[in-house]
This record gives sequence, structure tokens and C-alpha cells, in this order.
Amino acid sequence: PTANCQPPKEFSCRQKIRTKPLIMEQPPESRPLPDPPTDGITSLSYLPSASSSSSSLLASTSWDGAVRLHDTSAMSHVLKRNMESGPLLSLATPSGGGIFTGGMDGSVRSLDVERNTSNIVGSHTREGASPPPPLGAEERNACSCLSALDKTPVVASAGWDSMFYLWDVRAATGSSRPAARVKLPGKAFSMDSVDGKRIVVATAGRRTCIIDVRCAGDDVDYEAELVLERESSLKYQTRVARFFPAGKGLAVGSIEGRVAIEFLDEIGVDSGGKKKYAFKCHRVGDTVYPVNAIAFHPKYGTFATGGCDGTVTTWDGLNKKKLSTLPKFATSVAALAFNHDGSELAIASSYTFEEGEREHPRDEIFIRNMLDSECKPKSKQ
Repeated sequence: PTANCQPPKEFSCRQKIRTKPLIMEQPPESRPLPDPPTDGITSLSYLPSASSSSSSLLASTSWDGAVRLHDTSAMSHVLKRNMESGPLLSLATPSGGGIFTGGMDGSVRSLDVERNTSNIVGSHTREGASPPPPLGAEERNACSCLSALDKTPVVASAGWDSMFYLWDVRAATGSSRPAARVKLPGKAFSMDSVDGKRIVVATAGRRTCIIDVRCAGDDVDYEAELVLERESSLKYQTRVARFFPAGKGLAVGSIEGRVAIEFLDEIGVDSGGKKKYAFKCHRVGDTVYPVNAIAFHPKYGTFATGGCDGTVTTWDGLNKKKLSTLPKFATSVAALAFNHDGSELAIASSYTFEEGEREHPRDEIFIRNMLDSECKPKSKQ
């Protein structure tokens, strides 16, 4: 006898398939902080959580000459201090506490947040001597870059005088000599540090300089050595340079709407077989905009770029992927900073005079909560 087998029923596209509803994350809105700077914003930096009772304190500097401190959790203005340095071009917030600024007059100054008092740490005038000269003769000596070296009492500065200095902030008295100095190949435009031992400085002439910092003994005497100087792989002037979080490579942005991912094989830094490359960004049709800012996500190692087109875009640089683009801001994005865990991004919307003197939207600092989907590397296909 044959088995009574029924042929399988054909699948009908009309049959309902039970699926879970797809829930789309609504992108957060960018929230403006109260009492923003009144002139071009130059730098943003969160205070390390170890140096303050709150991990949501954001410092900013601008051409109006003042340091401002905001609490991004409460969305409130905490402090404003005129540093008496003329326009402020640079900012550093060491893990040991305090805020350091670099001024158009060449001075490096510290701000004690709790006491709201400031002191001169050093100066880029007359081989680091203090006090700085009166405003008017300052431009050639402006302190354009600052970086705090992790786990050290040292702050590094670089300026339009083509000099790099290390300052031991423990010994700072206002008449201190620099702990170390290095002559640069041109004006300094951008600087970053990693692990408290290595610094990158981008200078005029499309030069990229790598400086190693060593402590000569007992955490007292510091030395600085220029271990690599090379030409940028980009054809136009460098605007910003940042280390990858582990120091394996660099992200370099130029005035011609490109970012280069570069490595440091010449000084024995293992790139893991990665090769340098560059990509276009911050362009609208045939119009090319400068890349003003690069900020790395502290958890995922991806990064955000901000440009004169008013946009912020996140990228997975090692896997060559674009992740997301935030809604456009009213004017140029001049500076960026992630907080300690990468959950929020501070964005300076501030005209950078790429089109000369003209009417422009007011300067603003926005706080944007970031989604994992906007920052987390995408899995390889």
C-alpha cells in the first residue's frame, strides 16, 4: 500500500509573516548652551572627570579673550574669565586639574577654576621669558596650540613663532623658563598628544612633526626631541591633525575638504598592515570647504569632522566608511569635542572668516547626544 502523502502546500505571498515592529531611533536634537562666546570660538575641551566633581564641565576659548565654563548636564553657564591675553587661540585641560590657554600675545596662562584666579605659566616671546609684550606686536608670537600631556605635570605649546615648548606647571611662576624647546619648520597650526609621550604638530609648509617627550629622571627634568618631520600627503595646507586614540596613526584635515589617514612606520609604529589613504569631505556641489576640526570617539576609535560647510560627519577611518552626518548648522563648525565616554559631542558653530568679513550668524556652542549607530564601527560585509 502506498502512503497517503499530501504534496507540500505552495507558499503564498499573501500569507502574513509575523515580525517584530521595526523601531527607529529618533536622532537627538542639538541643544544650544546659554551665554556663548561673543566672537569666533577657537577651542572646546571637556574637563577630565578626575579633575572636577562633574564630568560634564566644558571649557571654551574664543577671540573675545575669555574662558567660559559650561555644565552640559544642567545646560548652564558656570564661569567666565577674561585671561588678559588678547584673543585666545588654544586650550588644554590636564587630568591633574585646571585650564590652560594660549593667547594672541604669546602667553600660556593657567586658570584655577575653584578660585577663579589666573597665572602666567610662560610665553612665546623672547625665548619664553615673561611678561609678554603689549598687544600690537603679538601676532608673530601667538600661542596657537596647546596640549596637556597625560599623567605628567607638563603642558606643551606651539606658536606662530615656529617654536615648541614644554612647561612644567609645578614650577610655573610667571618668569619660568621652558623645560624644553624645539625649533619647528614653520608656524604651528594644530597639535595633539598621546600617552603623555608623543606629540604631533602640523605647521606651515604642509609639514607634519612628531616630537617625543622623555623624563630625564625623578619626574623633574623633561626633554623633547623631533623624531620625524615629513610633508603631509595632502596637497593643501593642513588645518587640523589628531592622533588615533592608541597612537597608531593620524587623521589630518586640510583646507581643501580632505582628510588623510596616515601612519608612522618611519619611527617604528606598527600600522598592522594598514596603508595611508585620503578621502574627500565637506563639499557641496563644486564648492570645497576647509576641514576645521577632528575629534575621536574615546570608546570606538571612530572620529567626527567639522567643516566650513556647517556640517558634522562621523567616520570609521580604519575601515574606510562614512557613518552619519548631523543636520547642518547655521555657519562653520570651528571646533569639536567628545565627552569622556563619547555619549555627547560639543559643537562650536562659529564663522571662521573663510569668506572674509561679512554678516554671519551668532557664535553658538551646541551639545548633541550621540547614538551608538552614529559612532560605532559597522561590521565588515
